[in-house]
Amino acid sequence: MEATNSHLANWQTAIDRVNGDVQQQPKWTLCGKLVRATGMVLEAVGIQLPVGSACLIANGASKTEAEVVGFADNVTYLMPLDSVRNLAPGALVMPLAGQAQQRRFPLGEQLLGRVIDGAGNPIDGRKISKDTPYGELTSKALNPLSRAPIQQPLDVGIRAINALLTIGRGQRIGLFAGSGVGKSVLLGMMARYTKADVIVVGLIGERGREVQEFIENILGESGRQRSVVVASPADASPLERLQGASYATRLAESFRDEGKHVLLLMDSLTRYAMAQREIALAIGEPPVTKGYPPSVFAKIPALVERAGNGPRNGGAITAFYTVLTEGDDQQDPIADSARAILDGHIVLSRELAESGHYPAIDVEASISRVMSSVVSSEQLQAARRMKKLFSVYQRNRDLVSVGAYSPGHDPLLDQAVQKYPKIEHFLQQQMDEQAHFDAAIEGLGSL
Repeated sequence: MEATNSHLANWQTAIDRVNGDVQQQPKWTLCGKLVRATGMVLEAVGIQLPVGSACLIANGASKTEAEVVGFADNVTYLMPLDSVRNLAPGALVMPLAGQAQQRRFPLGEQLLGRVIDGAGNPIDGRKISKDTPYGELTSKALNPLSRAPIQQPLDVGIRAINALLTIGRGQRIGLFAGSGVGKSVLLGMMARYTKADVIVVGLIGERGREVQEFIENILGESGRQRSVVVASPADASPLERLQGASYATRLAESFRDEGKHVLLLMDSLTRYAMAQREIALAIGEPPVTKGYPPSVFAKIPALVERAGNGPRNGGAITAFYTVLTEGDDQQDPIADSARAILDGHIVLSRELAESGHYPAIDVEASISRVMSSVVSSEQLQAARRMKKLFSVYQRNRDLVSVGAYSPGHDPLLDQAVQKYPKIEHFLQQQMDEQAHFDAAIEGLGSL
């Protein structure tokens, strides 16, 4: 017993030495040591913490934060937030300060105009002010019966969406497309033109250079003043990418709780799913569909359901999630799962993009599930009529191109051929052009 107490005392001394600010933290009551590192997962013994708890791994002067992602018997599985190059067997594993050991993240209006990483640290060269409130990533789920219904249309500044795929305030919708078809550009147009009190942007798992481009070229100075950007690029750890998406959603929830209308833009939901796949496979969860473990399909609805309307007469989160369809496969498991839980989907067509049609929205394959609740019956009928004419022309496009079409045999096709140039012009829009809601409805009626 004396040997054990002496050993624990030596560990306590070592903790005090490597953790300079330990005096400001609660006294450590339990610690363990690192025994194995396999890929991205670290294994520790001698420490017992619930899943989701934050830890500090100390090896001499090197310290790395990690999170508990699982356990088996006496072994605790950890996922680090940073590089593990300097860690070695026997490194100390200590719970982070706090009664619940849950990491807390900055929230509130003090973050407007800031750029934060997925771990809650500023990356724009400025410190977080001392009066900034902090909170945990998780929040209590809203009772479905307490949510206000979606009844108010939202002007997103995109003519094709305003007229044919009208978005409601508090709706959650996906932008489905393969790589390089214009998802990020369309998302940026919405960030500039949508009427919202606060914009929360989550850049999850995308190219690092896009962070600066999005802030300077898309948001601009005026847009940045009412925005918070959470950036977890592709070179970030899977845990940070996962936390980045949750943190962006938590920020949106905090603004919604203050009664504000929040526009949440997340690019992309697929990278969020891939980060969860990396973690789940690393701790031994079996893959089920195209390499995705079951936990991935449980994480997506848990994240998406946090957006939407709050209680009546309260705030709302209108959310747009980009979904990468690998190989333009709309039956990709992540795309299929997202389509089932979202309130609509906007599909971007590679064929339209290659023909110079921007934004490359495939109005045939796209749908807004709340449109019938937020627009008049006249607009709904006009939108269905235009979709029908567009679809008829697309099905007979080859006949028209080779000269095999002759008018007079099909009145609907005749009308589609006659009106298609105007329809195509109506659906196209320049990146720096804003199409107001009323003007889009007026243009739809004139066609």
